Amino acid sequence: MTVGIVGLGLIGGSFAKAYGEHGEHKVLAYDIDENAMNSAYDMNIIDGKLDSSTIADCDLLLIALYPQATVNYLATMAPHIDSHTMVIDCCGVKEFVCNACFPIAKQYGFTFVGGHPMAGRHFSGLEYSTKNMYNGASMVLVPEDLSDTDVIEKAKKLLSPISFGKYTICDAHRHDAMIAFTSQMAHVVSNAYVKSPTAKSHDGFSAGSYKDLTRVAWLNETMWTELFLENRDCLIEELDYFINSLTKYKIAMEENDANTLKALLAEGKKCKEDIDGI
Repeated sequence: MTVGIVGLGLIGGSFAKAYGEHGEHKVLAYDIDENAMNSAYDMNIIDGKLDSSTIADCDLLLIALYPQATVNYLATMAPHIDSHTMVIDCCGVKEFVCNACFPIAKQYGFTFVGGHPMAGRHFSGLEYSTKNMYNGASMVLVPEDLSDTDVIEKAKKLLSPISFGKYTICDAHRHDAMIAFTSQMAHVVSNAYVKSPTAKSHDGFSAGSYKDLTRVAWLNETMWTELFLENRDCLIEELDYFINSLTKYKIAMEENDANTLKALLAEGKKCKEDIDGI
């Protein structure tokens, strides 16, 4: 097949390397950064440039840009996309993107499916992309119609060379509500936690707990600002719940209430056991 990839950062670059690994697929790509394009040619992971004259050749078009840039790109290129092409975005929020992109696809007669590959690395950029980053990972798919099995199965078939471990099918709101908890909250908490003045002198006093909790404090602030604000309702709901829970621990310690503190700790331990095991 012919695969078009927009954006050659960590996400798009890993898709390019994965499809290129199979040899039989043609990979076309576009990145606003000419250095990224030249690097991709040097790495021999793309076969040509994706533009208005070649985009109609694509069986699959993967857009690996920030949310607003994804919408802008699709709106600009939609007149050139063929009806047989399936377009899948790779953004970390889905309501904002899908609400804008479903109507564009319908207007121009091609299929758009929201997507979110649940894999990544600590650093971003093409140089950190890998051909096996998605192996065994989950891929979230958000079709316009959850009952349209033909669209879902076509998406899975087009993505099959990537070796995802599972596919999660849901609507856009469910995706964003879950991602607010599983991903965005972790980044907010980690980023806020490391601001303690004590962090500057942690060396010699920290081990696994500190490293686990601060791993995602180092982030791309431009991208995460956009993601947080576009999903602010879901994220604020999770933050409110978290702040309320933290306040209970704080009050128990302020009041030297060992029984309440022990009960809160036991409750959290039980939640972890019930959800994930020990």
